[in-house]
Amino acid sequence: MQIEKTIKIGELLDTNPEKAEILLNMGMHCLGCPASREETLEEACMVHGLDVEDVLEELNK
Repeated sequence: MQIEKTIKIGELLDTNPEKAEILLNMGMHCLGCPASREETLEEACMVHGLDVEDVLEELNK
């Protein structure tokens, strides 16, 4: 499955739990926050000052 920037964090972690480590290593330490589950990957990247394209590249390796 190709991960897109519009995927919600909750869906991403439910379907690909192994990707949590990548997000944590990139500085997204809010993965356990209930509000983060409804954010899109793009929104989460904006909040954390990350380039969504860089994050997608890592997640889709």
